[in-house]
Amino acid sequence: MKTYYVNNNSQPNGDHEVHESGCSFMPSDKKNLGQHPSCKEAVAEAKKTYSKSDGCWYCCPSCHKS
Repeated sequence: MKTYYVNNNSQPNGDHEVHESGCSFMPSDKKNLGQHPSCKEAVAEAKKTYSKSDGCWYCCPSCHKS
């Protein structure tokens, strides 16, 4: 399992991006989402805090929707 984080600051479209540990676009202001088997579960966890969450285009492309 991998560790995931969600950006505490939203993107211009309002999304809070979920990042996999080691992503080169990891934000400094982030919340640890813990370990998950995939980005799908990590995004679901992020949505408990930020209803508009999405996967990072670079490290979680299968969970990037917008």
